[in-house]
Amino acid sequence: ANLRRRDDDRMVFEKLCTLLAGQFGVEADTLTMETSLTDDLNADSLDLAELMMSLEEEFDIGEIDEEAAAGIRTIGDIVCLIGEE
Repeated sequence: ANLRRRDDDRMVFEKLCTLLAGQFGVEADTLTMETSLTDDLNADSLDLAELMMSLEEEFDIGEIDEEAAAGIRTIGDIVCLIGEE
């Protein structure tokens, strides 16, 4: 089960990097699980709100509640969030 989870997380990570690269104008291969949305990608609250909507649509996970969204700091946090949905 753990191996399958890692494969799922890797697919989510790769898809997420493509999405973030498009939204923030960065190279997808420069992103890591530790990349900070605010510090490294300079995301502001509007960027983050748009990102949450993109995630809901792209990963078909329903609405991300504000509390969960507020806890997102890194790409890894998003991968974990999507993995839990």
